[in-house]
Amino acid sequence: MPMLDLTAHALLTTTRAVRRRLDLTRPVEMALIRECLEVALQGPSGGNTQGWHFVVVTEPGQRAALGALYRRAFEAYRTMPIAAGNIHQDDPVRGAQQRRVMDSSAYLAAHIHEVPVHVVPCIEGRITAQNVARAASLFGSIHPATWNYMLAARLRGLGTVWTTLHLLHEREAAAVLGIPYDQVTQASLIPTAWCKGTDFKPARREPLEQVLHLEGW
Repeated sequence: MPMLDLTAHALLTTTRAVRRRLDLTRPVEMALIRECLEVALQGPSGGNTQGWHFVVVTEPGQRAALGALYRRAFEAYRTMPIAAGNIHQDDPVRGAQQRRVMDSSAYLAAHIHEVPVHVVPCIEGRITAQNVARAASLFGSIHPATWNYMLAARLRGLGTVWTTLHLLHEREAAAVLGIPYDQVTQASLIPTAWCKGTDFKPARREPLEQVLHLEGW
């Protein structure tokens, strides 16, 4: 299948979190997912050994079980002060943008079990205490590989969205998927489907001047 005609700059600036525009009815060939995961394996690693694993879920019953966990987590999340839609209420522009994000997140939560492919990136090891260095080491290794997967999917006309809410119930998700919870950490859940349209644009972000700190904070 031909890839989208995107420059590297366009690919990096238009790979969006796709929620409403995921095609819930069109099957995704496993060969295509494998291609994207081959690209994922070329991501930079945070250590000498990768310890990466990718659980690909297409079976409807397993997707339904993950979806139920995700919705339970979403209902808890939507009441939190940090939830999209609950922040920037004093800024009409940013507040409206966050409410749109919350609306699309609610749509995804309602339909996530219908997304044909769930990819769960995992890494060997577990954080058993509040250890920032250990957490950074684990997630700093698997996250670049996950982003590689999402970029590869975008090039092939697939839509993805990085989600982590199911991790509120990670042990239960591990039981659903047969993941050895004590030895392996789930890092995210990436719903993947054909995208309804590929015409994405760069997102509204804070100006660089507001987030750039030279020589210190």
